[in-house]
Amino acid sequence: MRVARSLTAFSLPLLIALTACGGSPSDEPAAEQSSAAGDFPVTVTDARGEVTLEAMPERIVSLSPSLTEILFEVGAGEQVVAVDEYSYYPPEAPTTDLSGFTPNVEAVAEYEPDLVVLSEDGGDITEQLEKLAIPVLLLPAAQTLDDTYAQMELLGEATGNTEEGAAAADGLRERIDGIVADIGDDAAELSYYHEIDAQLYSVTSDTFIGQVYGLFGLTNIADQAPDTAGGYPQLSAEFVVEQDPDLIFVSYPGGVEDVRGRPAFDSVTAVQEQNVVEVDADTSSRWGPRVADFAEDVAEAIEAARAE
Repeated sequence: MRVARSLTAFSLPLLIALTACGGSPSDEPAAEQSSAAGDFPVTVTDARGEVTLEAMPERIVSLSPSLTEILFEVGAGEQVVAVDEYSYYPPEAPTTDLSGFTPNVEAVAEYEPDLVVLSEDGGDITEQLEKLAIPVLLLPAAQTLDDTYAQMELLGEATGNTEEGAAAADGLRERIDGIVADIGDDAAELSYYHEIDAQLYSVTSDTFIGQVYGLFGLTNIADQAPDTAGGYPQLSAEFVVEQDPDLIFVSYPGGVEDVRGRPAFDSVTAVQEQNVVEVDADTSSRWGPRVADFAEDVAEAIEAARAE
């Protein structure tokens, strides 16, 4: 299989394992031409430039949990032969110990892939794989929902599942739009605090997570932090108490009990009204098809708060 690529300058964001992704917004790769399933060659554009796939890939290795979930969502699951160690969803994804953060070229090559998809170019793995004539798609972590939709369409086309990719993107968009529409405009009166871990790291509205909350019109207290730290500030307990959020979301096990047990937090509205909610760490940090599950969790919390 021959790979044609036109390189362009690109600044890659840093993907933070199991939590979230910081960095500046990226130019989201988009499909260059439309093709029906099995209609190859196909040319798409990833983070570095154009990639031409001469034939439909039959042995795909994914080194990104989000991209793994997208591949299965767009109908390419049976083509996936290996994934990174954190790609444990969907359950039928093959189990390996491959690393997506410090990838080993020899270990990846052992699976004889005809396509590798990844979010980070750690150790210049893309160049090393291409020296072995292995095609690579470098798709950095989505910065917006539109990026997620575009990655679904791109991976659908690149794997010979064009219609499935477009349908998956449309279905996710419609599902999220419906969730937001059902809530209406009343949520704009509510403020929230999203806590990533017990050290009080949070997210601003500029992050992917923050943008999901922003769909509902919620006010993010972290936006007022003295130092927003690239979108992931570490807040103080005093700051949170002073901001007095109506809703608190935690994305780690035991977070609800931790928040409720903190000194002075008993004065926070979210604690007093029992609006401290645990959201799934994966659905709130893996920006693929399950982001709609995260949006549903947020919507349910808003409804509960409005019922008070």
